[in-house]
Amino acid sequence: MEKKDLICIGCPLGCMLSVEMNDGQVVKVEGNTCPKGDQYAKKECTNPTRIVTSSVMVDGGTIAMVSVKTESDIPKEKIAACMKELKGIKVSAPVHIGDVIIKGIADTDVNIIATKEVALK
Repeated sequence: MEKKDLICIGCPLGCMLSVEMNDGQVVKVEGNTCPKGDQYAKKECTNPTRIVTSSVMVDGGTIAMVSVKTESDIPKEKIAACMKELKGIKVSAPVHIGDVIIKGIADTDVNIIATKEVALK
């Protein structure tokens, strides 16, 4: 039996979670004060994912860079590939919130989208 200790990020309480696992499967979660803690622990221990945030260069814009993020979470092991793919990307102004910057980042079905408006110079 394997034991993992986590801090829940499912809500602002930040509960200390204790997770018992057997053969890669969660068998018990303790310490959560809401159902989100149980869900978070199971997902984090069996299939961890993350939202990735970064920025890319803007050509011809009022600012030099625009903030971007994944539209949804991606597998944790894909983060390095995601960041490598974002390196050197340059978009042309104007940029609008929600614009797709890269489709299917790091061999996933998740797009990179802009999170800020950038007007033309």
